[in-house]
Amino acid sequence: MGRAAGRSESRASNGVMHVSTAWWRPLALGLAAAAFCADAAFAETAALAERIRSCTACHGEDGNSSTPNIPSLAGQPEFFVMNQLFLMREGVRRIEVMMPLVKDLKDEELTGLAKHFARLEAKPSGEAIDPALAQRGADLANLGRCGSCHLPNLSGQEQMPRLAKQRVDYMIRALKEFRDDKRSGADTQMTAVVIGLRDPDLAALAHYAASRE
Repeated sequence: MGRAAGRSESRASNGVMHVSTAWWRPLALGLAAAAFCADAAFAETAALAERIRSCTACHGEDGNSSTPNIPSLAGQPEFFVMNQLFLMREGVRRIEVMMPLVKDLKDEELTGLAKHFARLEAKPSGEAIDPALAQRGADLANLGRCGSCHLPNLSGQEQMPRLAKQRVDYMIRALKEFRDDKRSGADTQMTAVVIGLRDPDLAALAHYAASRE
């Protein structure tokens, strides 16, 4: 009969077979290490789940906000979410209500949150869309070449956010902040695009973006 790999045997003078325990010690240590890693992974998953619950309290359980002036996160590009959280954590983009939530975020939590919200389905907010405003917004979006950065369907890419199905009230407020150069940590390119536009123009852009699939 062949012996198990790494297993040593010896026979005492009384004929009793002694089997060395050295062969199973590495296995036991390996199992212990695996259990430790599993516990750590579970703790990390639980911590991320808690972070997600903190986000969805305002941004919607499925990432689609039903709260006025709070943006939807569902379907946002992964890099965009990660980048925004990073900028908030580092104090570059200051949103006072967000500061306590992001100041202690670990890098892996930034990534985990970004992946979570990126894979959720974006849904309409339920706000009324004015067809005439949406058409006016489409014309303005073509003039401003919004689709060149945010993609023709406004679904966003890389660091460019998804605008399609975003909340109308949030979009209007954000566009005003860009235009008036009052948006903390904002991309100045957006200010250049919307500067000079009147409030009704910004509302038209918001209605158009919200109407896109």
